[in-house]
Amino acid sequence: MSEQDERLPLADTATDGLKIVIVGGFGVGKTTMVRSVSEIRPLSTEETMTQAGIGVDQTRGVQAKTTTTVAFDFGRISLDEQMVLYLFGAPGQERFWFLWDSLFAGTLGAVVLVDARRLADSWYAIDRLEHHGTPFIVARNNFGPPKHSLDDVRAALDLADEVPLVDCDARDRDSSKQVLISLVDHLYTLSKVREGAS
Repeated sequence: MSEQDERLPLADTATDGLKIVIVGGFGVGKTTMVRSVSEIRPLSTEETMTQAGIGVDQTRGVQAKTTTTVAFDFGRISLDEQMVLYLFGAPGQERFWFLWDSLFAGTLGAVVLVDARRLADSWYAIDRLEHHGTPFIVARNNFGPPKHSLDDVRAALDLADEVPLVDCDARDRDSSKQVLISLVDHLYTLSKVREGAS
């Protein structure tokens, strides 16, 4: 029996649900991050990629990938007896972007997961979050030793100074948890700034 199968069901004392969305380009590790950090066996809509996607799906840099998310991934983390964090991993392919606006509804904040080898694949995610006014952080998922500094990544993505940029390994539970903690810290800081302005 796996560790995830042994975890407890949602406590009947849970009263507050918080929603976070993980977005980014195709093949950056969104499904992997949800899987690594969820306390339950995640709901996944990953399907085998078929010949029908040839010429439609941009697989540059991820040619070995054989599956793709066709709706969203879903995971859960119980923060305490009352508060639960719900994680939604958005599909990365352009043909599924129409789902993003629905996923953003009611979202507390977002993680933009990026692959530094394919940064341009992240621009749409950042643009949509800025359009919706959704607070977000950016997490560089490291596929091997980084070739560029985080400052270089920030400049390439044209990120505002106040947007946190962190490193992670989406396969690692602790690393993925740290990404979510960074987002929560960012949301807390933004709430304090808003309180001070009012």
